[in-house]
Amino acid sequence: MFSAFPLPVFNCQKFLKMAKLNNNSYFNNMKKLVIFYSLNNNTKFIAEKLAQGIGADILELKPEKEIPQKEPMQHLSGGKQAMAKETPRLQKYDINLADYDTLIIGTPVWAFTFTPPLRTFLRENQIKNKKIILFCTYDLLKGMTFNNLRKELEGNDIVAEIGFRSVLKKQEENLKKLQDFIKESNFC
Repeated sequence: MFSAFPLPVFNCQKFLKMAKLNNNSYFNNMKKLVIFYSLNNNTKFIAEKLAQGIGADILELKPEKEIPQKEPMQHLSGGKQAMAKETPRLQKYDINLADYDTLIIGTPVWAFTFTPPLRTFLRENQIKNKKIILFCTYDLLKGMTFNNLRKELEGNDIVAEIGFRSVLKKQEENLKKLQDFIKESNFC
């Protein structure tokens, strides 16, 4: 459940305007796309705040058939799919990756790796020669999520990785971490 009041997020354009700075950083002139899958809104929360903060387009991946939302079935079903490296069919989306210089890819951690819907997207699109930023959301451990994503994304420049723990339970802490990440990553 999202907070009853909107939590602020760092906004590059607003910061540059207020600071009267020249708009010439590395990422700022690139077209950016945040791609993510989220079952319980943790990853969605970070993805939306990140896209808003850096002025990126956003693509939410949705499987044609979602796993059950009730515990413990979602953990059993999702973990089984992740361990078996399943690739569920995705709902149609209308994005041309050739239009983007930088891709920000987000996933929850399931069975210590990235989710099956993201695996489907990566296999369907064969992404090459892009600047990539990876983020994950998790409750316990990140596991091998970033290592496994780097293997799937060979032929790209992975420029940053960040994990967010217990996102909706620790919203303010995670938003501060996201703000710091945006500033330190030269998004603006």
